[in-house]
Amino acid sequence: MKYLALALLLSALVSLSIAQCYQKAPTPGMTHCQDDVDNTWHATGSSWRNSKCMDCTCEGCCAGFSTPTRFADNCVSVFDPQACEFVVHRKGNPNILCPILGAVGK
Repeated sequence: MKYLALALLLSALVSLSIAQCYQKAPTPGMTHCQDDVDNTWHATGSSWRNSKCMDCTCEGCCAGFSTPTRFADNCVSVFDPQACEFVVHRKGNPNILCPILGAVGK
């Protein structure tokens, strides 16, 4: 039982280390910041989602989606940029969705 708890703890730590985030150092006294991807300006304290599906503030951005890491071999993972999510479906038949057994991010 101790080994199961240890394995669970280690897997949680691995997922935290692959969080798909980055931080930016704020400039003292700044009232606005510029998004690194879209070059749009935003008020300090606000949050937004850019065109790369990143959820951002002036202090940094994190992926606004999870990336599937484990699913059946007869399935494929496809990113939908409009919905900002991965869809896992049967190879050759996008109408049959597959269960996601593991993912990182968000």
